[in-house]
Amino acid sequence: MKSSLNKNPETQSDINENYSVPIFGYELLRDILIPDLLGKETSEITYWAGKHLARKFSVDSLEDSESFFLDAGWGQLDLINEAKNEMKLELTGDIVKRRFQMLADPCFRLEAGFIAQQVQSQKQAVTEAFEEISKKQNKVIFTVRWDLKDPIIK
Repeated sequence: MKSSLNKNPETQSDINENYSVPIFGYELLRDILIPDLLGKETSEITYWAGKHLARKFSVDSLEDSESFFLDAGWGQLDLINEAKNEMKLELTGDIVKRRFQMLADPCFRLEAGFIAQQVQSQKQAVTEAFEEISKKQNKVIFTVRWDLKDPIIK
């Protein structure tokens, strides 16, 4: 996974091992500044921003998506189950727990959009993702649905 902005041959994982950013800086941008700028459109715009990020950082498998989530500091993403046209994924971890503690209504639409676009690319069918927040259990469940009868035309 290399960013098109990264001219250095180091991988994103190498960079993450060499640098750390205080979580407070991340929270300032993600949970305070961006929602203040976007207002009531935050949820919709961040979903499409997640899809945009997924196109920039395309991965080939669910396992690669799980690694991306860890590298991005979004939390631990795990497959709960998969059926013919749907899968459920669980997002947990310290960052998720902290967001629940710090915010009355944390938004995970960026992650949902990212997941939707990655699965859409992998399944080659129109895909949407929805999140269910469980503050008591400090986790987010993403339901991802695709329609193989509605293929992506390139």
